[in-house]
Amino acid sequence: MISLHTRFVFSVLTVVLLLIPGQLGAQDGGEKDGFVNLFNGRDLSGWYNVNGAPETWAVKGGVIYCTGKPICALRTEKQYENFILELEWRHLKPKGNAGVFIWSSEVAARGQPFLRAIEVQVLENAYGNTDSHTTHGDVFPIHGSTMKPHGKHRGQRSFPSESRAKSSPEWNHYRVECNDGVLRLQVNGKEVSGGSNCNWRKGYLALESEGSPVEFRNLRIKELPSTGAGKEMAAPLAKGFRSLYNGIDFRGWKLPEGSQNHWKANDWRIVYDGKSTAKIKDLWTQESFGDFEMIVDWRLPKKPIRKKRHPKLLASGEYEKGADGKPVEIEIEDHGDSGIYLRGNSKAQVNIWSWPNGSGEVWGYRTEAKATPEQKAKLTPSANADEPFGSWNRFHITMKGERLTVVLNGKTVIEEALLPGVPSSGPIGLQHHGDAVEFANIYIRKL
Repeated sequence: MISLHTRFVFSVLTVVLLLIPGQLGAQDGGEKDGFVNLFNGRDLSGWYNVNGAPETWAVKGGVIYCTGKPICALRTEKQYENFILELEWRHLKPKGNAGVFIWSSEVAARGQPFLRAIEVQVLENAYGNTDSHTTHGDVFPIHGSTMKPHGKHRGQRSFPSESRAKSSPEWNHYRVECNDGVLRLQVNGKEVSGGSNCNWRKGYLALESEGSPVEFRNLRIKELPSTGAGKEMAAPLAKGFRSLYNGIDFRGWKLPEGSQNHWKANDWRIVYDGKSTAKIKDLWTQESFGDFEMIVDWRLPKKPIRKKRHPKLLASGEYEKGADGKPVEIEIEDHGDSGIYLRGNSKAQVNIWSWPNGSGEVWGYRTEAKATPEQKAKLTPSANADEPFGSWNRFHITMKGERLTVVLNGKTVIEEALLPGVPSSGPIGLQHHGDAVEFANIYIRKL
């Protein structure tokens, strides 16, 4: 016979479990109705911190807690195509902002802290229900994705048919059903927005940090049969890139003494004013790298800072010469100069500048007296692939042995160029050249 004391204990435990759904059982247990948990309630196993600080994402009291700083994302390690996703969220401050990214990329989009994805907005009643500003329950494609919006919309943004979110600090429930490129969102039990013809329609899932503290819990997913999303409809599989900059400070970097007020961690951007007078001015990683692939975004100021005359460089890597045998000079509007140092070597620099031939050149090796004609040509950009000044550019740099390949904004401008005698390993540096420059999205993977 069960004692009255034992019955009382069981009753109390039952009440506790009912009052805190997701804290026990559902977060730990296996499957229910075909759903599996995306979050185990204990740690962030199965998730990857794309571009935030170590403390941005944490597990507190059985929920995923986000500080909101920097603007960044936490994504799944696995891709998904067709599925039903359920989760709960709450903002810890009024008018908080966050999001859920559907079918996202591995790393952030060029010149953005956000991933390419379809975004499901998580906004705490900042503007009410409106068709002119973003609100909770909006669904919209970002940074390369596309979608045909359902219902009330502007452009590709689907606005919720009604306002159903509860105010901070109450919990809200989202159900996101995605099948064959169609996305439907339910807010607290009723469908309010969505879209069709989504591209991509296969990729990663991610939680967004965007300035304010937010919590997520009871994340679970039920996968549905594939409808054959082809390569053009799917995000590329992750290659294992990790961020070298955390969006908060310069942990992992050697910030030069005397340059602290010139190199600044500005949320997702590194901003340099070019005015340091310290003995050491460049910003170097503490870690060294041998063979690697690297992604780095950068931009120079929109307005030119001066006009200057510059030798006209030919595709051969030689300067064009006039009848007098001297280099032909042309006048250019100079927007600044910087570069990426490789393996701790200032000569092995991928240049960022305003030259007509475009960025990506390796000036230190091209201008060596012992460089062969073939080497000079290889070290000269094959095309000017720079975006207009003031816009963000993306380098994809690969170092294998003494060979360098540089892809700028999707176009290969340096291919298998030889850097004789380059160190086998060393840190990566962001160059001071006396001019303002910004960097972002610095990712690397060792080969």
